[in-house]
Amino acid sequence: VGKTVLIQEMIQRVAQNHGGVSVFAGVGERTREGNDLIGEMDEAGVLEKTALVFGQMDEQPGTRLRVPLTALT
Repeated sequence: VGKTVLIQEMIQRVAQNHGGVSVFAGVGERTREGNDLIGEMDEAGVLEKTALVFGQMDEQPGTRLRVPLTALT
């Protein structure tokens, strides 16, 4: 099972079984991978129950460092 499938399954279960909202922090994720994840989450119907925060590889290290902290707040 790939990491995207595992992430989607966890987010879907939180949204459907518990009525919650999930936060995904993608540190170092490339734009294409992020776009693929968004598309797959939209198809699965869990995108509206998810907040996604990305710190891409082309951004400054300080920016990428703040992504996990942003996801926690």
